[in-house]
Amino acid sequence: MAFWQKRGIVKAMRTRIKELRARYNLTQDDLAKKVNVRRETILFIEKGNYNPSLKLAHEIAKALQTTIDELFIFEDT
Repeated sequence: MAFWQKRGIVKAMRTRIKELRARYNLTQDDLAKKVNVRRETILFIEKGNYNPSLKLAHEIAKALQTTIDELFIFEDT
């Protein structure tokens, strides 16, 4: 889970990438090829070890037929 801090509030970020990949029967490698990154990049994003650029987040959301807001969820911790 990635952490963001804004004005003293720590927010945890989780993703629904794995869930949506399963819905469309896509492997990490399939998704990586669709958005032109390495499979490890998808793995790191799923695990919260890497925060994608806005462009990559948009490409992943588009490939999974969703929005960035639905794909990445920020929660107060």
